[in-house]
Amino acid sequence: MVPPKLNPVRVRISEEEVAERTGDFREVLHAYSKPEAVLEAKRCIQCRRPWCVEACPISQDCREYIRLIAIEDWDGAARVTALDNPLATSLCKVCYHYCEEACVITKKGVPIAIRHLKRAALDHGPQDLAYVPSAPKGQRVAIVGAGPAGMMAAFELGVRGYAVTVFEEEARYGGLMQTIPAYRMTDRDVEVDRARYRDLDVTWVPGRRVASPRGVRELLEEGYQAVFLAVGTPRHRTLGVPGEDLPGVLPALPLLRAVNSGERPPIGARVVVVGGGDVAMDAVRTSLRLCRGRDVTLVYRRGREEMPADPEEVHGAESEGIRFLFQKAPVRVVGRTSVEGLEVRSVELGPPDAGGRRVPVPVPGSEMVIPADTVVVAVGQRADLEGIDPALDLHLTGQGWPEGRGERFATAIPGVFAAGGRSVVYAMGSASQAAEAIDAYLCARRGATPAARPNAFGHGEPFHLPAGYTAPIRS
Repeated sequence: MVPPKLNPVRVRISEEEVAERTGDFREVLHAYSKPEAVLEAKRCIQCRRPWCVEACPISQDCREYIRLIAIEDWDGAARVTALDNPLATSLCKVCYHYCEEACVITKKGVPIAIRHLKRAALDHGPQDLAYVPSAPKGQRVAIVGAGPAGMMAAFELGVRGYAVTVFEEEARYGGLMQTIPAYRMTDRDVEVDRARYRDLDVTWVPGRRVASPRGVRELLEEGYQAVFLAVGTPRHRTLGVPGEDLPGVLPALPLLRAVNSGERPPIGARVVVVGGGDVAMDAVRTSLRLCRGRDVTLVYRRGREEMPADPEEVHGAESEGIRFLFQKAPVRVVGRTSVEGLEVRSVELGPPDAGGRRVPVPVPGSEMVIPADTVVVAVGQRADLEGIDPALDLHLTGQGWPEGRGERFATAIPGVFAAGGRSVVYAMGSASQAAEAIDAYLCARRGATPAARPNAFGHGEPFHLPAGYTAPIRS
């Protein structure tokens, strides 16, 4: 067989014009039509070693759904896409697409638009897919948190035949996906994903916080044989500078949640957003859409190349006219009764720290004030562990989410597991490992042998890695 000739040019992904899209929250990126998707899929050279799959934290077989799109098997492509990815509708719009970073086409041109082809498979394939549970196991599992990790664990355990109850303190599901602006994805995308769970023994309980000192133990006493904590990082970090308590200083996460709930928080004519991650990008582009004066600036203490945000989102913000000030660190929020500006100081980047990132070093005498009516703080998130039993002995990762210290995320209390991740798909990957550990724990309790996740659509082979897979690639 002669391998296909490499085509380095990606089929263009069209998007809304800047002048129109920044006036509201309409979706920015357009979907591929069927002919466009087929043309793009045919660029894939179907590597014997599936680099794209190895780079995916949930090991989704993107090579296979791309192959099926190329031969216009839309039914098959949709099934493969949703088979191992219960949040496929959401991820086809917001995933970091680590798979594309690993695509070999990158050596000669632009990688395959793998994330966009995932969307094409779902858009043009059947819309009524539903997961099928295995025979009931007679064991109950409680999941605390309905974000990406909680929803992934509910899928993994639900298709294995466990009775799952998902407790969520908010009224809506999705966790931090609730903060993603509608120009990227909407709550409807989460609900489309959740609709595939309809035949699983999964019960959703909104508005219940499981955080009393005995909360987890009470769940075990209620008859749940295992508990999975997927509490994520729903609380914001602060700048820790004078003036941060002034009216007009807004934490990014509550701002984004409010906008997604249909509210329009008071935003001044001049906005400064502090931060360099994806929440900062969401906050700065959202602020532009709310700001009367269209004067929006992003301040980040490192350089552009050090920004942890998705380059696609950075490019989107720049194309919309947002001003970036790099290597500037906040000193204080200026104002008497409300925000009048943000004082910043220039920094130089020193040697790398223990994590490999260059440390910002202040430059004396370089202070300046950026005029502003609103300052949005987007400098990171943290877990809310208030009321969580300290006997769990949870480990807080460098980026703030809690996880079990034991093997495969087990905590110090038998039957209780905890995990999360730095992005939607990484949280799902960790939850998948934790769910496997929960299955093994419950199998041991009933004297059974653990097996691979059964086929989520009730027929065909159970989960297996595709041919040629060697080892995971993790960035």
